Amino acid sequence: MSATDIDTLNDEDIKTLSEQGLTLPLTYHTLKHYLPHRYPFMLVDKITACKPGECITGIKNVTINEEFFNGHFPDEPIMPGVLMVESMAQVSGVLGFISAGLTAEDGYLYLFAGVDKVRFKRRVIPGDQLIIRAKTVMQKQGIYKFDCTVHVENELAASAQVMIARQEQ
Repeated sequence: MSATDIDTLNDEDIKTLSEQGLTLPLTYHTLKHYLPHRYPFMLVDKITACKPGECITGIKNVTINEEFFNGHFPDEPIMPGVLMVESMAQVSGVLGFISAGLTAEDGYLYLFAGVDKVRFKRRVIPGDQLIIRAKTVMQKQGIYKFDCTVHVENELAASAQVMIARQEQ
């Protein structure tokens, strides 16, 4: 599935989102109902495309004000790769919630369960905009596996296979 396929929604996708009261893009005020994270650890700014059960696209704007740049690295700031992996997991968690028709307020969390095939291809620096995509590979009894990528413009910055698990609170 190409980026164009993920980012292009059909009428069925829009209808499914609308039935959940969702209109794209999803911004902080909506995302906080899906993700338990808050500043400085919420690593997705908005969701621009979502096909429930299939795929999702999110955006993270990287600014020099990020807490981690104070120590990684002050003279040549680079976003830590592990935070790109976390951003992939957060976007995947939003897709898990939307696919199940749930929010965190329903008493559930999606927890990071594993990560495989992680690769970093490009430095991410202040001023970059991350385009984070997740495609569902497997879903079984509240456990999801996703193929994820992070791009800056059209350049691949990172990729991973992320697994999350739904837990009742």
